[in-house]
Amino acid sequence: MPCKVLIVDDNAQVRRCLRAYLEQSPNVTVCGEAENGEIAIARVKELSPDAVILDWQMPVMNGLDAARHIAQIAPTTTMALFTLHAENGIHKTAEAVGIHRVFSKSDQLAHLVSWLSSVYSAG
Repeated sequence: MPCKVLIVDDNAQVRRCLRAYLEQSPNVTVCGEAENGEIAIARVKELSPDAVILDWQMPVMNGLDAARHIAQIAPTTTMALFTLHAENGIHKTAEAVGIHRVFSKSDQLAHLVSWLSSVYSAG
C-alpha cells in the first residue's frame, strides 16, 4: 500500500513540482495539498494522510505551528519539513514539535522521496 502524502507549501509551483516528483514513486501517492498550516490541519482531519510534508515559512500559520497541531490530532502521522532554510538550529525545533526529518528544498528532493519510501515500505 503506497504512502498517502499531504503536501503543504504556500507556493503553488512548489506544490505542483513536488507532487509530480513524488508521484513518480510507486511507494507514494499524493492525497492532497494545502497552502498554509491552517488548511493543512483541516486536510489532515479530512484525508488522514500517512505523511505530511510541510514548508516552514507560510502565511496564516507556519509549518512548525501546524506540526504542533497535527501531532495532537494525528499522532501516528509522519511529518517532514521541506524548506529553503534548513540550517542546523531548525532540526531541534522541528523535532520538538513532532517533525521527524528536515530536508532542504535546494538539494534534498531525492532524499525526501527515498525516506518516504523506506518509512512506508516496511509497513
